[in-house]
Amino acid sequence: MFLNTLTPKFYVALTGTSSLISGLILIFEWWYFRKYGTSFIEQVSVSHLRPLLGGVDNSSPNNSNTSNGDADSNRQNVSECKVWRNPLNLFRGAEYNRYTWVTGREPLTYYDMNLSAQDHQTFFTCDSDHIRPADASKKPKMNQTFTMNTSYILLAEEEATTIVEAEKLFKQALKVGESCYRRSQQLQHHSSQYEAQHRRDTNVLVYIKRRLAMCSRKLGRTKEAVKMMRDLMKEFPLLSMFNIHENLLESLLELQNYADVQAVLAKYDDISLPKSATICYTAALLKARAVSDKFSPEAASRRGLSTAEMNAVEAIHRAVEFNPHVPKYLLEMKSLILPPEHILKRGDSEAIAYAFFHLQHWKRVEGALNLLHCTWEGTFRMIPYPLEKGHLFYPYPICTETADRELLPMFHEVSVYPKKELPFFILFTAGLCSFTAMLALLTHQFPELMGVFAKAFLSTLFAPLNFIMEKVESILPSGLWHQLTRI
Repeated sequence: MFLNTLTPKFYVALTGTSSLISGLILIFEWWYFRKYGTSFIEQVSVSHLRPLLGGVDNSSPNNSNTSNGDADSNRQNVSECKVWRNPLNLFRGAEYNRYTWVTGREPLTYYDMNLSAQDHQTFFTCDSDHIRPADASKKPKMNQTFTMNTSYILLAEEEATTIVEAEKLFKQALKVGESCYRRSQQLQHHSSQYEAQHRRDTNVLVYIKRRLAMCSRKLGRTKEAVKMMRDLMKEFPLLSMFNIHENLLESLLELQNYADVQAVLAKYDDISLPKSATICYTAALLKARAVSDKFSPEAASRRGLSTAEMNAVEAIHRAVEFNPHVPKYLLEMKSLILPPEHILKRGDSEAIAYAFFHLQHWKRVEGALNLLHCTWEGTFRMIPYPLEKGHLFYPYPICTETADRELLPMFHEVSVYPKKELPFFILFTAGLCSFTAMLALLTHQFPELMGVFAKAFLSTLFAPLNFIMEKVESILPSGLWHQLTRI
């Protein structure tokens, strides 16, 4: 009786409402997946429902071992996703701000600028800067000199509108910085406070000289920049946190001094030292340079690869495995933006920083980009499951996308590797939305026919239930059955 009273309008409303609800769920799931890289329904199911259904016993030793393993993996992910200072970072006033004035876009994120402020606080301060005012009055001249030096640096970084202005301010800061360095060098063994001041003054002096070398490089005085970087690396060989060798490699490539580039790589492309896109791709460029001018994919397919060509291809595969995002920028398959002030190794931010400065060097070597174009995708056949197992490096970290989204501006489409498959619940809700929308359209166009189909379907669906009820009625006494039906 209930089925017979349903009209076609009911079925139109039912299917239309189902389609609308599933469509809203689909839109939310898609937005959540694009923003966070996972399904909201799946995340809620794993986080809240699985512990309830699985009955996890937190007291068992196996679970304690699992939790320890999870903690170890979390620590590994944190170390893999460490953010590094970009060795070739641009000047905020003379370059980043000029970009904002011209385009109206902000090239730096708040997270990136906040990291820079923390870096400056780490490099330019020490524990003795927080001593009591009574103690500070004993050495007012030293404190005033250091404050003036810091002011010069900040003015050069953020207020100078041209590289020439920034260089003048850095030269003034250099005079003050050298004076502070010599003074603290003489007093460093007197106490721990003086030793901390000497470390701070050393960091400041290295920072100023490195930025002056970068000013010379940007103003076309490349040989002068190379000399300044070499002297700096020779004078302070233990200060590797600035990665000055990457600045040196870029300047030597600009001079096309490939022998010196090879010498620098021989020192820093070591298995015991941390790698970077600059190291791996520069090594690939040098090996590609030896064969790229005569390389032809047709000839190579006929006769096979020579030893030199095989070495070049292996070097390209090694570089692509370390950072798979770089080739699309070098081959201009993706548009470049200004590099951020901090980068994530093996991430999209590092790829942008490398390609921004080194694309011209690849173009200068005849046939290098053609060789890269023909061979770089072969890397992925050697590592079909990059998140589980690597070939020459550790498995690719899974946290790069999240960190790169924090470092790169919103208008840039972050490169993701490996490409994520759509979660099951997005596909399910898409299918459900499409199916119910089709049913709503058919019911609206052919109400009588779809009503007959719906009644037949529901009758078939409830037929087993009707059969069971008839059997129960035949077994039970009539009085008891009537009482049950009333209840």
